[in-house]
Amino acid sequence: MRDLSQIVKAYDVRGVVPDQWDADTARALGAAFARVTGATAIVVGRDMRPSSPGLSRAFAEGAASQGADVTEIGLASTDELYYASGSLDLPGAMFTASHNPAQYNGIKMCRAGASPVGQDTGLAEIRALVEEGVPAFDGKQGVIKQQDVLPGYAAYLRSLVDLTAIRPLKVVVDAGNGMGGHTVPAVLEGLPLDVVPMYFELDGTFPNHEANPLDPKNLVDLQAKVRETGADLGLAFDGDADRCFVVDEKGDPVSPSAITALVAVRELEKHPGATVIHNLITSSAVPEIVREHGGTPVCTRVGHSFIKQEMAVTDAVFGGEHSAHYYFRDFWRADTGMLAAMHVLAALGGQDGTLSALVADYDRYVQSGEINSEVADQAAAAEKVRAAYAGQPGIVVDDMDGMTIGGDDWWFNLRPSNTEPLLRLNVEAKDATTMAALRDAVLALIRG
Repeated sequence: MRDLSQIVKAYDVRGVVPDQWDADTARALGAAFARVTGATAIVVGRDMRPSSPGLSRAFAEGAASQGADVTEIGLASTDELYYASGSLDLPGAMFTASHNPAQYNGIKMCRAGASPVGQDTGLAEIRALVEEGVPAFDGKQGVIKQQDVLPGYAAYLRSLVDLTAIRPLKVVVDAGNGMGGHTVPAVLEGLPLDVVPMYFELDGTFPNHEANPLDPKNLVDLQAKVRETGADLGLAFDGDADRCFVVDEKGDPVSPSAITALVAVRELEKHPGATVIHNLITSSAVPEIVREHGGTPVCTRVGHSFIKQEMAVTDAVFGGEHSAHYYFRDFWRADTGMLAAMHVLAALGGQDGTLSALVADYDRYVQSGEINSEVADQAAAAEKVRAAYAGQPGIVVDDMDGMTIGGDDWWFNLRPSNTEPLLRLNVEAKDATTMAALRDAVLALIRG
């Protein structure tokens, strides 16, 4: 019996290749995916990792063995796969390990219309079916074909945000040798933008830096290039280009919470009174700003499957996460870093000021950013923190996702990673002194 416990996470498949999974596993997952979704046709995309061609083809063969026709879109960003799933109305599978190191690979799966597949929406069934053994299919085998959806993806995004009339902007883009190098030229070509490319060569060994802009060290090259070239802003995409990080004209990072607020304001202008989703780690400024602009903020757990489900329930127009995932109702409620980047370009290019001035009102509190701690016993470390704070006057504890503890003008969240043996800490406070003291006190408890 095949054991998938190491690679099936809360909302995707992810693990080291070939130690934890291989083409045979991918083939079985493809067969199980076809059976669980009941699909007669699916779409499959892949990133630039060395293992992606073999794994994605094996998955396609597995699905075809169950009678499903497979459309391979080849090299794609994750949001390009979501576009394909939405526009073709087919279940989809994207082969990527996002920002993880080169030896990892994974699968992000969705039903038709980019509807998420997570533990409660099919992933547990897929795992069980693979572990039990997928039954043979006695009908006609499916056909595997190829289709290029990149032009359609670019045209669709450009139909959602019009950049043709903005003032000329110089923008440095760091693709991190990931899929942004594939999608950015197609989407931004011919617009009033002077694009300065960095690391656009597709290379799944990530020779320049990890494709994880959430880690400040991976933004250093972009920040330097923005300052050196006098650019108006910089954009950094992660490995599968579904996340986008922004730095201003000074090279300073703009928090994903501020970007969430900026995009929310733009969407609320088009859809007055709409709902905006934010996860519990985004800044308190986000729900404040959404309310100030007549919208309804709704807080949810971290993770794309949870956000998408909540968007479907509330018919939210937009959703944002602290990790720079941005979700749009107009994009099948899926996350697309490219569309968020286009909103930033439109907002900046639609007025004469700098980006730092534009986002100043959206950046009201001081955040630590996500701090990872590797600990032997995650639960014990978290309980030590809970014991130190819970029960004190004015302290509120929320267990919606990990543990969130808050006071009058500060809060922190501590939660275990779904993909790595880590505890993730996020802290926010009214000023830098309060934030730093709280951060250091909690880290001392975790690591002590």
